[in-house]
Amino acid sequence: MPALLNDLRAREYLKQGQLEAIVATSAANIRYFSGYVCWMETLFREFMLEPGASTEFSIPCFALFSAEGGLGLIVKSAMSLNAASLGIEDIRVYGNSGFDNSLPARPRDEIEARFHSLIAGNLDSTSAVDTLVAALRDRGLSHARIGLEMEGLSPTTKRAILVALPKARILDCSNLIRLIRAVKTPAEIILLAQAAEIAEKAARESLAKVKVGSRTRDLVRRYREGVGRRGADYDHFSLSLAGMGISSEPDREFRGDDVMFIDYGCILSGYFSDTGTTLAFSALPPELERRREALLLSVHRGAARMRPGVPASAIQLEMASTLREMGITNCFPHGHGMGLEIRDYPILVPANGLKIKDESIAIESDMLLEAGMVINLEAPLFMPAVGALQVEMSFVVTSDGNRRLADQDRSHPWIVTH
Repeated sequence: MPALLNDLRAREYLKQGQLEAIVATSAANIRYFSGYVCWMETLFREFMLEPGASTEFSIPCFALFSAEGGLGLIVKSAMSLNAASLGIEDIRVYGNSGFDNSLPARPRDEIEARFHSLIAGNLDSTSAVDTLVAALRDRGLSHARIGLEMEGLSPTTKRAILVALPKARILDCSNLIRLIRAVKTPAEIILLAQAAEIAEKAARESLAKVKVGSRTRDLVRRYREGVGRRGADYDHFSLSLAGMGISSEPDREFRGDDVMFIDYGCILSGYFSDTGTTLAFSALPPELERRREALLLSVHRGAARMRPGVPASAIQLEMASTLREMGITNCFPHGHGMGLEIRDYPILVPANGLKIKDESIAIESDMLLEAGMVINLEAPLFMPAVGALQVEMSFVVTSDGNRRLADQDRSHPWIVTH
């Protein structure tokens, strides 16, 4: 089993949903279950290869997880080299690879030999759905209750699966998978910590070159370069100009009286970081510093409440109550999980009475915190035509409380000194 998958939790949720198997269809969840990723599968649509065709994705892929049969992976033959190196026993490929096989093959290692064995045979007439259905039948699941990630699945592919498995009970499990992912494995926490550290180092490096008269676009460009040099992908660097909401990659000169919200993140091996702080070009005026300290205190008090068994809403309530005590009401402090999406469960907001549900599960949206959750707390404050403040930090819930995910010093704003 790949180290990123929380195998025990996945099996527990199979039982809760009374499912015998899960089929993941999105790039994020296929990566989660199998470790497999290929950039083309998230970009190529039918019209890109066949003008006038639909806008549906043209290279479907599936990860299959069952309690008895373990993990299976279905990928396009031409993209199966990434799969061959994963050590997954049940890998199946489909479709014409387009390779020239007229010369004798000479694999030089186990991975090349595995790849060659995967593409051997006549695959021209096979489809992704045909191959998935064969894998399910081979596992004795053609009459089973199967959780299918339907969110984002093309209508054509969904219909083909339902038609091909008429005696199976196919249920949407999109949210059930998110609930599995809510508690991270040690390997995931390491990746999330590395992503947070890369984002912090790249931000510090790029902010160190900011000065009055320099441009916001150059700050963003340096941040992009900084995360790239450290092996991550750029996700975002947002600013609030004069407190007027959130602006993505603006182009404006920094001014000597700017007090700015900044929010930034990167992606490492599919895992997101997200954090932020306050950028200023001189010491904050007393009233702004008082408000920034209130934001910081709200984050610290919220973090102090984080431990297993505490409802997500209780953290947000603690943060909001702290701000109200200090006279700040036009602020929405909150939190959210981190992972393969920019916001994983849990979401730390006021209890809303809704359910996190799909066709295979339904739980209260006000989730109880669990050890292994990675949570971001943030407290932004926007004051149009005045400025904006931000305090944002990430934490790991532990068995007896929580700890910082990475070194994110928010005790002071970032003040430009030149």
